[in-house]
Amino acid sequence: MIGRLLLGVAAATVAGGLSPPAAHAGPSLDAIRERGTLICGANGSRAGFSLVNSEGRWEGMDTDVCRAVATAILGDAEKVEFVKVTSQTRFPALQTGEVDMLAANVTWTLTRDAKLGVDFVAPVFYDGQGFMLPRALGVNSVDELDGATVCVLPGSTSEKVVNDVFRARGMTYTPVVIEDQKELNNAFFAGRCDAQIQSTSGLSASRATVAANPEDYVILGEVFGKDPMGPVVREDDADLRDIVGWSVYALQQAEEFGITSANVEEMAQSEDPEILTFLGATGDLGEALGLSPDWASTMIQTVGNYGEIYARSFGEQSPLQLERGLNALWTDGGLHYPPPFK
Repeated sequence: MIGRLLLGVAAATVAGGLSPPAAHAGPSLDAIRERGTLICGANGSRAGFSLVNSEGRWEGMDTDVCRAVATAILGDAEKVEFVKVTSQTRFPALQTGEVDMLAANVTWTLTRDAKLGVDFVAPVFYDGQGFMLPRALGVNSVDELDGATVCVLPGSTSEKVVNDVFRARGMTYTPVVIEDQKELNNAFFAGRCDAQIQSTSGLSASRATVAANPEDYVILGEVFGKDPMGPVVREDDADLRDIVGWSVYALQQAEEFGITSANVEEMAQSEDPEILTFLGATGDLGEALGLSPDWASTMIQTVGNYGEIYARSFGEQSPLQLERGLNALWTDGGLHYPPPFK
């Protein structure tokens, strides 16, 4: 009898006879709206992801994700306070409530997801770990690095990978552990270590933006492990998690639809019903997230779609000049596959 009653309620809801429960705002979402600012933990020294430029403005993919979320929640991309975090301080900053979310090129792993009281959301960048060293050393493979000194960030994915790589080959190395990414880059280019390990995107960024002569350094072709990186929230923040996740997916879906910051208003006049629903011209997908109907439209108009963000952070508009590769949409052979906006 109870089962029939529940089925009847569900059917009535689907048929429109009953209204769905109102979206509930979690503790962080309430706090963000009350203070009128999203507090975002970011690296601040990682070109492509987050870097404070000469004018003091934060820029990069991670910072644009934070601005996208701020736009979705508060309607203004500038209502973000960035807090600089390191590989050692980023999770404590989130766990203690110092920041509302992390966008700090954090790699999604099982142990981090299961043990730290945090939730990873949606990957914004796929990468792997690599080694960079001076071209003058004449090294062509990791197998030739026995006895090398290696610059590495403590508490990072790189720290585990370098141990695994050398142990698997029966080789030894001397770690040069430096907590701050900027100081670590400077130490490597000053010759304090033979090699540096981090994600291949990070190596490309430091070579392009820090090295006096980028051509003097080579990134070995071997790539180790998998680094899906994206924003992180606390486990008790289901509502914020939904907003952060669907904001990331909206950036990707906009690119798939061909919607850009320049044509979003024009696309709102489209005859495609999926585009009209996505942009809030018809229906109200935002209601399920506790957002305005045009949240995605406003966000894309402000920060652009995923392709625009990638171009200025890593691609043709940046010093890094990284091809999309795995970070292309699924329609172009990449891994980014946004769920349906229905």
